[in-house]
Amino acid sequence: MFTQAFLLSNRVIRSGLGLAFVVMIIVMLALSGCSGSSSPTEPSSPTTPSITVQPAAQAVNVGQTATFSVSATGTAPLSYQWQKNQANISGATLASYMTPALTIADNGESFRVLVIDSAGSITSNPATLSVSAVMAVGTDVTTYHNDLARTGQNLTETTLTTANVNSQTFGLLRNLLVDGKVDSEPLYLSQLSISGSSHNTIFITTENDSVYAFDSDTGAQLWKVSVLASGETTSDARNCGQVTPQIGVTSTPVIDRAAGPHGIIYVVAMSRNGSAYFQRLHALDVTTGAELLGGPITIQATYPGTGANSSGGQVVFAPQQYEERAALLLLNGVIYTGWTSHCDISPYTGWIIGYSESNLSQTNVLNVTPNGSQGAIWQGGGGLAADAPGNIYFQVGNGSFETTLDANSFPNKQDYGNAFVRVSTGGNALQVADYFTMSNTVSESNGDQDLGSGGAMVLPDLPNGSGGTVHLAVGAGKDGNIYVVDRTNLGKFSASSNNIYQELAGALPNGVWGVPAYFNGTVYFCDVNGTLKSFAINNGKLSATPAHTVASFTYPGLLPSVSANGIANGIVWGIENTSPAVLHAFLASDLTHELYNSNQAANSRDHFGTGNKFVTPMIADGKVFAATTNSVAVFGLLP
Repeated sequence: MFTQAFLLSNRVIRSGLGLAFVVMIIVMLALSGCSGSSSPTEPSSPTTPSITVQPAAQAVNVGQTATFSVSATGTAPLSYQWQKNQANISGATLASYMTPALTIADNGESFRVLVIDSAGSITSNPATLSVSAVMAVGTDVTTYHNDLARTGQNLTETTLTTANVNSQTFGLLRNLLVDGKVDSEPLYLSQLSISGSSHNTIFITTENDSVYAFDSDTGAQLWKVSVLASGETTSDARNCGQVTPQIGVTSTPVIDRAAGPHGIIYVVAMSRNGSAYFQRLHALDVTTGAELLGGPITIQATYPGTGANSSGGQVVFAPQQYEERAALLLLNGVIYTGWTSHCDISPYTGWIIGYSESNLSQTNVLNVTPNGSQGAIWQGGGGLAADAPGNIYFQVGNGSFETTLDANSFPNKQDYGNAFVRVSTGGNALQVADYFTMSNTVSESNGDQDLGSGGAMVLPDLPNGSGGTVHLAVGAGKDGNIYVVDRTNLGKFSASSNNIYQELAGALPNGVWGVPAYFNGTVYFCDVNGTLKSFAINNGKLSATPAHTVASFTYPGLLPSVSANGIANGIVWGIENTSPAVLHAFLASDLTHELYNSNQAANSRDHFGTGNKFVTPMIADGKVFAATTNSVAVFGLLP
């Protein structure tokens, strides 16, 4: 009783009613308790929540994030559910919500929040998001085909439009000459500070084991380094005509602008010293080219198995048998490398080897044909792809596959030749979590009609037309079919049928040696000696009847990239592998409409060098970059 009186008196005193009134309350409480019993305290009734501070409208630039917040009262505990355009946002259940990096397509979106307690709920006022097309820094292209999904789309291009990309206003600005073939996609950092000045910087690697940084606006060489060790040379062609006459840096590097003192570009290079061959991972400062992290490190690996080049129950990675063709993947702090053979020269198997981006230590190893042979990872230079949960997707070349399955419908010797594979990365371990291969996989491998010539692409989550969402990836190879897989259930193997989400048989009749691109609900593919095709997606399925260009393109076809400002001004770009090479630009919504090609201007004004296979254009900050056998051409609006 007296505790109750004391607490009540404190409240009254704080309210300013005075000490005399407090004494009167204490006396009354004492009298009411003379019988020695007291009435139980009744619990207070729950009250519905009330919003005290509404979410505020936000205005940001493309590439930035926005944060919406709410303040509310009610009966604890309060819970929250944020909505975008009145649809729940998965995982957005706190009092504030931060968006992902925004594109111009997010401009005008509406955000609100439901505040809920045991008595009921209340919905906040909507807050409008304004996204400006003016970027604070500019566009960075730090990995192959722009993102981990490998879509090839740059949605922040505000300079190049469908109106000004034509031979009157657009063309060759300069050609950046280098010392060897450029088989990798150039990478780009905007407004990079080097020696006290800001430069829009293009990074180029060559088969001569050189790495360059150029100012893309002036053509000035900012730095150049050789990644050869003392006394070494680049590798010879290893009796294979795929990469000639020398092998140095073949795959597209990856950049982490936040790593190291100024940013790091990670590069894999092949070299030799007499009869000894080396594969090394380098970590170079983006402002100087200096080696960091105690690098380079020599790539070595073993994996349990009895397959090709095994000894004592371990398959051994032999550097002379491999090259790094697939682009590097930087995922959750790990740099993943995927390895291909020289032609089909045995012995070889299929390797993925991961390294820590912070110290270059080896983190994990996976072999996808450990008890068989072959099964390399080519992908036409395309990178290992990844989805938001951290799974890796890729297509395996011809090689061993056991049609005898274990209890989980996986090949009983864990060999995945000629398969579409999903690899989990949880717990810093690599494991084949799911796969798909066709019913005639063995005969396809034996006939060299495998998936390895193409690369996997992860599609954004898509509505299926029935109120649900599908999670898909897509790829194609030499057999001319497009395979669309459900990332939650790829389909595995059946001898009688292809248990797959969607298959477009014969859609790419001459086979694919390269990668697709994606933009605004459309997938773009080009087969060898075929047309560039656009497959519209409706209700989660690719159209069986694509639109296509008028022209056809020689081996390996066009490897498309896309520039756009959100969903506006969509342009599909490709480089034709001819001599001279030809840069093409098509209207993304109508491939029959060619906006530009580098043969159109008089007097060979825009000719830029000899074509090279497996090269894809890179677009950033109003410029298009096209690799050749000895340069990278820079295209843009003419002065």
